[in-house]
Order: sequence, then structure tokens, then C-alpha cells
Amino acid sequence: MAVVVAARRTPIGTAGHAYKELTVDRLAAPVIAAVVADVAGDRAGDRMGDGAGRLVGDVVLGNCMGPGGNVARVSALAAGLGHAVPGVTVDRQCGSGLAAILLAAQAVRAGEMDLVIAGGVESASTAPLRTRRGEAEPYARAPFTPGGHPDPDMGPAAEALAASCGVSRERQDAYACRSHAAALAAREAGRFEEEIVPVGGRADDQRPRPLRASSLARLPAAFAAGGTVTAGNASPVSDGAAAVAIVPDHLRAGLPGMRLVAGSVVGCDPGLPGWGPVPAVRRVLARAGVEMERVAAVEIVEAFAAQVLAVTDALGLDPLGADGERVCPDGGALALGHPWGATGAVVVARLFTRLVRAGAPPGTLGLATAAVGGGLGVAALFEVV
Repeated sequence: MAVVVAARRTPIGTAGHAYKELTVDRLAAPVIAAVVADVAGDRAGDRMGDGAGRLVGDVVLGNCMGPGGNVARVSALAAGLGHAVPGVTVDRQCGSGLAAILLAAQAVRAGEMDLVIAGGVESASTAPLRTRRGEAEPYARAPFTPGGHPDPDMGPAAEALAASCGVSRERQDAYACRSHAAALAAREAGRFEEEIVPVGGRADDQRPRPLRASSLARLPAAFAAGGTVTAGNASPVSDGAAAVAIVPDHLRAGLPGMRLVAGSVVGCDPGLPGWGPVPAVRRVLARAGVEMERVAAVEIVEAFAAQVLAVTDALGLDPLGADGERVCPDGGALALGHPWGATGAVVVARLFTRLVRAGAPPGTLGLATAAVGGGLGVAALFEVV
């Protein structure tokens, strides 16, 4: 059994602003150090105690656009974990942070490691520009697919998904307004405080702000003439990091946490990558033998309002109505920001706050999921222990 016993994140900053000079390791290191300190604190009792840092078997971090090399190893050293902790970096694009947590949990469940720190980090502000040999101009991104397959950028892909699933502009704008309002309310109520590690002089997320539907309605389509996806109902490019501590149940030492019940990474049509969470969630629920009605908390990476609504419609969820308290009730990436390699871990940190920090009873289920460029979906089902 693999159990998440600590979860933290940085405040999230809009690219080019709050963290414009912080490299990925400088974002990740404080969060790694914080989750190790959480495990090593008094709550962990004598089983882990002050030796938790020495017990770290690995650091697994998701990252998409960083400087190359092994970001996780650099970040582990920067966090002061010592030369013996190796580090491995995972790239599943926007699902990287959640995929890193699943990989770390596999090592713990297999009995190969007793404590793994896992999560993700992205510094879009300091990401290098890459140029192919012989070309004068840098390219925007690596291909998601080889030639002969669809390879849309995520904005046009969200537009195509909205059209395919009949998600209207009005619903997208309503969901964006709801995400920002929920994030502002959560911040005012202090619901982010215990999960956030202040970095660079900031202790709050930079982006959430009051939105009005009338203002959003005036924004032009961003990716297609007459389209429905706009700058207002899409997430911004962002900087940030998140990490969790994962241990086997016999070393939990009385700490409350979230047991990983099941996880899944699946492929889907690369022309509609935003659909990926649907088969991923369905597979996870089938493996666990659980109906969606039993899941008390859902956190989905809000890359685009269109994508969230297409997925929740397919899964029988209504975040603008009856399921408003189940699906991202404190806002998500639309309001907080979307640091690509980190956001999959941010949603797990949000689940940890909603379930473990809030004292949900044992047996309560939470679901985290993300869509991935190139046609992937990542999902994980957790249970409070």
C-alpha cells in the first residue's frame, strides 16, 4: 500500500511575472524540503522522526519545458537531501506531475523504497528556447505525435473538443467565472494556507481575480474565427511546483493520509487530447470497482473550461450545478494558473487539503485527473486512511 502523507505546493505565478527569474530547481527545492520536514515532524512519531530526510529513496519530478538534464536530481540536491538521493525526471507533458506520483507509488508498493518524494515543477519564465541545427529561429514545442497523425496545439484542440461535444461559449465563461470566484473565496477563508510553501516573497497565488460574465462575453475567440475558447476561459502559462511524500502503510506511523487505490495512464485520439481523462477515469473506477457516485472529491486540471466541461459531461458530473462542491470547489488552473509539469501534482495537493487536512473520515474517496497533449489521460483514485 502506498500512502500520501504530506503534500505541498508553491504559490502559482503567471509566467514572466512573480517568478520570472526563478529556475525550476529554485521552485522545486523549497517544496521538496517542506514535505520532508512534514514527514520528519512530531506528527510522524518515532518510526520516521528526524531521520526522514535520510530515508528518502528517490525524488520523482514531472517537468515539460525545463533546461534538460535531470531536474529532479538538481532539485533534490538544492533541497539539501544529500548525495545519496538520486532523482528522476518524468515528461508526460501536462500530466507529468500526476504521472510522477503514480510512478513513485509503484516503487513504494513494490517494496523497493520506503519514502519517495514525487510531484512536478515548471518554470515557463526561464524555459530555454530550442533551435534545430541549421535553423535560425527557435521552435515553439516538440511534436506530440509523428508525421501522419494529428498534432494540434492545445488551444485549437480545446476548440475542436468544444465543438465535438457541444460545449457552448456561455457555459465555458460561466465555468471560468466560477473558478476564479471559488479560488478567491478559498484564499479568503484560508483554505490554501497549509498547502502553500512561500517562495520568492509570495505566499498567495498571483492570478485569481473577480470576473464578470459580461466582460468575458466581450473577449474574442483566441484560436478560431467564431470559436468559443478565449483568453478568459483558458488557463494561463504559469510557474510553480508541487510535491507529495509517499510511504508504505507500515511506516505511516499514525499520520493520516491518502492511499492510492488505483492509477491509470491511457491514450486517446491525439486530435482531441482533452478527452483523455474520460477513458483514464473510467479505467481507474473499473479497476477499483467503484461508481462515480462514491467519489466525494474530484480535482481535474482546468487547462480549458471547454475541456473540463466536456469531460465532466461524459462522466455524469455537473460542476456548475449539483456537483459544484465535488468538482474543484476551490477553483483550479483557470484561476490559479497552469504550470504544465506541476499541475498534475497541484491537484493531488488540493485533494490532500480537501480530504486529509479537512478531516474527512477514513474511506472517503478522491479523484485527480489531467488531459495531456498528444492524446493521453492520467487519473488516480485515493482513499483517506
